[in-house]
Amino acid sequence: MTRTQSKASESNQAKPNRALPAAVIRFAGDSGDGMQLAGSQFTDTSAIFGNDIATLPDFPAEIRAPAGTVAGVSGFQINFASTEIHTPGDAVNALIAMNPAALKAHIADVESGGIVIVNEDEFTKVNLRKAGYEDSYNPLEDEALDEKYKLFKVPMTRLNKESLAESGMGAKDINRCKNMYALGLIYWLYDRPIDTTVKHLNNYFGVKKKKPEVAEANINALKAGYFFGETAELFPARFHVDKASIAPGKYRKITGNEAMAMGLVAASQLAQKTAIYCSYPITPASDVLHNLAAMKNFGVKTFQAEDEIAAVCAAIGVSFAGQLGMTGTSGPGLALKSEALGLAVITELPLVVVNVQRGGPSTGLPTKTEQSDLLQAMYGRNGDCPLVLLAPNSPGDCFDTAIEAVRIATRYMVPVIILSDGYIANGSEPWSIPKAADLDPIPISHPSDPERYQVYGRDDRLARPWAIPGTPGLEHRIGGLEKEDGSGNVSYDPDNHQRMTDLRHEKMDAVARSLPPLEPHGDATGDLLVIGWGGTYGSITTAVNRAREQGKSVSSIHLRHVNPMPTNLGDVCKRFKKILIPELNMGQLRLLIRGKYLVDARGLNKVQGKPFLIEELGDAIDLMLSGEWGDAEFRVPRDHHVTV
Repeated sequence: MTRTQSKASESNQAKPNRALPAAVIRFAGDSGDGMQLAGSQFTDTSAIFGNDIATLPDFPAEIRAPAGTVAGVSGFQINFASTEIHTPGDAVNALIAMNPAALKAHIADVESGGIVIVNEDEFTKVNLRKAGYEDSYNPLEDEALDEKYKLFKVPMTRLNKESLAESGMGAKDINRCKNMYALGLIYWLYDRPIDTTVKHLNNYFGVKKKKPEVAEANINALKAGYFFGETAELFPARFHVDKASIAPGKYRKITGNEAMAMGLVAASQLAQKTAIYCSYPITPASDVLHNLAAMKNFGVKTFQAEDEIAAVCAAIGVSFAGQLGMTGTSGPGLALKSEALGLAVITELPLVVVNVQRGGPSTGLPTKTEQSDLLQAMYGRNGDCPLVLLAPNSPGDCFDTAIEAVRIATRYMVPVIILSDGYIANGSEPWSIPKAADLDPIPISHPSDPERYQVYGRDDRLARPWAIPGTPGLEHRIGGLEKEDGSGNVSYDPDNHQRMTDLRHEKMDAVARSLPPLEPHGDATGDLLVIGWGGTYGSITTAVNRAREQGKSVSSIHLRHVNPMPTNLGDVCKRFKKILIPELNMGQLRLLIRGKYLVDARGLNKVQGKPFLIEELGDAIDLMLSGEWGDAEFRVPRDHHVTV
């Protein structure tokens, strides 16, 4: 037994341990306080311990907002549970606020009676003024705060400094370790071992960065925080969340962007092709590029272009040359890629575009989540220009969606846009690592017979042959001008243009016929059907499950295939009396569903930079079922509730 484990055992005997089925905690502080590191380490530890987890990192939009201001607050929320969970949680059970700005930005999300731990050393007049509090007001002296929450004031800055007094480090470097002090305290409070973080600090600072003194300082701060919780008389009890009962297998914590990169690489191996990812850095998609750049051992090639247009054109060139052309971006970049996407459609080349959506319009909310690129992805090109749209529903699902995108792109010779979003991309969950042998190959063939070759000849899926330039006798030209059916020659004939336009749409129909039929989650018929897509899956599924446990007639379906949609979607919609479509936009899928299937779908629409709360969806479901919704085409959550 290690010294830490021994101390923990003694502490368990000294103070009662309260068992919890789940807990939601949030680390919050200045963007330089290391809250993302603290949160990710708590996540790793909980995942290794065996909890089910879901996270919600929250970054400031500014590259470096003024220290101590609300605009510069960085947060990390984690829900860890002994049961299956799908969201990072609604109300926060415990908030760790490293300064006044963090308290001001996040206190409203803490449940009544919840734990609030503050670094009281930072609640100075200067910092209170920076956070926007009125002069002469200190929230820590407000009885209302102490009455509503379990407030614990800990002088973390001073205690951290004292714990590292013998480290030989400067004051600035010592102060950087206070996030580990806070993390150690929370490890003790929630009965978590510190070993995983100790190993990480040694590997990262000691081995990779070759700064063992920095590793030692952070580890000492971590232990100091842990033992402060053990020896202080502040906390009357500790909390324990037991392991979750999950299917046997090998798991790891994964974010959506990590899973996306792994999926693209896996697809290239399954297709026996080189994955070449051409991208321009943009939040929140850049991590896909970063992750792929570290996978050169799988033959991956990454190209950081000078702009968005160059990136997508380079990817089209990759596909023209016979390899897997891929590119990634977010909403503003997708707009810039629109003309080139039309080129990929008319040339009928396989192309995968990863679009990690964020708040808009324009630069909008670069670090906040939204689902507002659906109509842009669907129609944001000149002419009748259809392509395939896929939407992963969780961080781990990004892996499978990436493989399916490559499979469809190469099988039907079409561009595919993957509509991820900031919530999925940055959030994390336990992921069961698949076995390579269980993944189906992606067969690809290239023509070699000049006598049978036509540039725009088609197979039974309406896919044209993918000829590699330089193949003897298969010389051909492609470009943005309309092609003659079969030969591929430039054609201005009106009937031919109609024919080629029809073929491009019929190819979408061919993709639709290959999709599995939708099966509702819940009953096949009923009073209410909730339709979602993308990152709303967790909130919708949890809300529907809770409603069904209460005996309510509600089911849900979740679309991965947004265009084309599964062929039985219209039939499924007709089996329910009412339809609710929650989206993190102002009703884009609702517009498509109403127009295509002529159903009276109503919307729950939210563009607040945050995912849906389960409570918000529960309110909307109740309003729909009770008949109190009224004539409104859509409603918007306000203050965590949906009311008439």
